[in-house]
Amino acid sequence: MARPALEVADIFRAFGPAWRLAQHGHLSLGQLKVMSAIEQCRTAALGGHVLRCEACEQIDISYNSCRNRHCPKCQARAAQRWLEARQADLLPVEYYHVVFTLPAPISAFAYTNKALVYRLLFEVAAETLLTIAADPKHLGATIGATLVLHTWGSAMTHHPHVHGIVPGGGLSADGQRWIACRHGFFLPVRVLSRLFRRRFLEELAKAHRAGALRFFGEFAPLAQLAAFLRWLAPLRTSEWVVYAKRPFAGPEAVLAYLSRYTHRVAISNRRLVSLDAGSVSFRWKDYRAKGRTRHKTMTLTAEEFMRRFLLHVLPCGFHRIRHYGLLANAGRRQHLAHARELLVATPPDDPHAIAVEPAAALSTTPTAGFVCRCCGSVMRVIETFARGATIRAPPLHGATS
Repeated sequence: MARPALEVADIFRAFGPAWRLAQHGHLSLGQLKVMSAIEQCRTAALGGHVLRCEACEQIDISYNSCRNRHCPKCQARAAQRWLEARQADLLPVEYYHVVFTLPAPISAFAYTNKALVYRLLFEVAAETLLTIAADPKHLGATIGATLVLHTWGSAMTHHPHVHGIVPGGGLSADGQRWIACRHGFFLPVRVLSRLFRRRFLEELAKAHRAGALRFFGEFAPLAQLAAFLRWLAPLRTSEWVVYAKRPFAGPEAVLAYLSRYTHRVAISNRRLVSLDAGSVSFRWKDYRAKGRTRHKTMTLTAEEFMRRFLLHVLPCGFHRIRHYGLLANAGRRQHLAHARELLVATPPDDPHAIAVEPAAALSTTPTAGFVCRCCGSVMRVIETFARGATIRAPPLHGATS
């Protein structure tokens, strides 16, 4: 794949040092680490290796990646490894995509309470799905769900929401039957929205009483419980967005979706358009517009671009992909094996199981680590160099490894 003409790393390298000085004391350690990682990614600063093509003997130098989960260049391989592990979890049923979004007022103060608010977003969304699905009036089954946290909108503003991938059915209360959803319908979104709203506000109030929330700037008066409860009151009657999309078109579409969403960062290099006189232009989608007018170009100063990008640095150790119910890590293998028995299905690694086309998602076929850009043959590592080490002149074509 050709290297994009402009990368997020180029913007951080050009404007990051001066901006760090200007923002001294206002950037967290996590944000500083992300900036440093992106600036050094795939440069001599992280070391690398010298490669030689087995066929044409072309010599190339490959620098190491930073492997930071916020780096736009380091997610493809991580996504592929994750997909290979998740492929065995697929069941031969319809899969649904559900989105739980926090309203703008909560998103605004969530930035200074990331760990707590993001955790609540995961837990309450999962609880809502499991509770409504278990209700005999709706499905009456124990379901599984994979939730993925995104904290950005298309314009990189702070917009926390979770995407849920949910099999269309679950195990009966006695575990003896697989109960399938009605074709093309998962659970009523209005019911999901009401429970999600009520439970999230209850948990927020509980966190405030426990002294777990912090308020700064315009939100400082909310440190008083009475003021906070008054501030929450309008949110108890406003509409909270819970969106259930149409079912995926088979397991292939589920994997294709996961490959795009699980390891996404605030903005990909492909969306960048230009860097000119300290301004960055990028493509974004305006969801309030219709048709082709949705696709627009936004221009920000480099400083504002970096500020928005760093809004989405996650707390250290925070997991942005989580599994619940039948897919919870503790009992996933047993639950899925039992579900396949009830569905009279075979595991995905069985030759008679449902096939997943590699073209529909990131390829799960093992490939050579390095491929020659000249002839497409395998390239072998003939020399490595450590971080910060000076790269020697590439060896002659006739040199031995």
